[in-house]
Amino acid sequence: MSEHHLIVGGQRSGKSRQAERLAQAWLRQSGAHSVTVVATALAFDDEMRDRIQRHQQERPVGMATIEAPLHLAEALRAQASPGRLLLVDCMTLWLTNWLMPAEGQADLAAWRAEREAMLAALPHLPSPVVFVSNEVGWGIVPMSREVRAFVDELGWLNQAVAQRCGLLTLMVAGQAWTRPVTPHEK
Repeated sequence: MSEHHLIVGGQRSGKSRQAERLAQAWLRQSGAHSVTVVATALAFDDEMRDRIQRHQQERPVGMATIEAPLHLAEALRAQASPGRLLLVDCMTLWLTNWLMPAEGQADLAAWRAEREAMLAALPHLPSPVVFVSNEVGWGIVPMSREVRAFVDELGWLNQAVAQRCGLLTLMVAGQAWTRPVTPHEK
C-alpha cells in the first residue's frame, strides 16, 4: 500500500474491521513494517467507554495506539515514518470533538485551521494513511440547524480527504467496494 486510503460507511458497516485488515496486510508485507492507530474518540459516557474498550480489545496484535482527539495534523506528522502505516479511526469523532465539544462552544476558526493543516500535511507524509469515516448524508435531512451543519461539514471533510487519497472504499453490511480515486476527482 503506497497511497492514502479512505474507508467510509454507516455505523456498524465494518469500516474499522476493514481498516484493520488492510493494516494486517501491511504488516505481513515486511518485518520492518509497523502500524500506529491514531484514535480520535473521547470517552464522555459509559457507552463510549465500552465502545472504545471493545475496539482496543478486538484490535489485532502488533498495532500501537496513540490518541489524537483534536490535533490530528500534529499527530500524523509526529508518527509518520517510512514503513509505518497510520490508521486514523475515525474522522467523524474527530469532527465531533471540534464541532460538538462536551465543554464550551465550538471554535469554528480553530476547526477550519486544524482541518486545513491536516489536509496540507497528507501529501508530505512518509507514511500511507488509512482513514475511517462515517457516511451520514444518506438519510433523512435532520430537523436541527446544528445537525444539518455537522452532516454538511462531515460530507465536505470526506470529500476533501478522498481527493487526497488514492483509494476509496465504501463499506455496506460488512462488504467492501473499493476503487481508485481517478485523477479528475483529485
